[in-house]
Amino acid sequence: MSEQLLTIVTEALDDKKGKQIEVIDVRGKCSFANDIVIVTGSSSRHVKSLANEVSMESKKTGLIPLGVEGMDAGEWVLVDLGDTIVHIMQPKTREFYQLEKLWSVEAELNV
Repeated sequence: MSEQLLTIVTEALDDKKGKQIEVIDVRGKCSFANDIVIVTGSSSRHVKSLANEVSMESKKTGLIPLGVEGMDAGEWVLVDLGDTIVHIMQPKTREFYQLEKLWSVEAELNV
């Protein structure tokens, strides 16, 4: 289901003109998800629209989102789809938090 869900999510984001869609495999890096999707929306309205589209498309497959956070402000909306977490951010928010760096660069531990 994970690959199918990723396809549904990324196509929904692309259809609604989400920018810079990135999928990060976090298996083995965290216990709460297998994949993280990060996408940029151009405005608060666009961010909310992208989140609604992801929620609607996932519901069509029978997967109801476990939670949606941040819809009020629309700067950063998180859609929790269980094994897949979707972060939808405005450009400045995405640039500030740089989640791609957090999840794609593994820290080295010198012992």
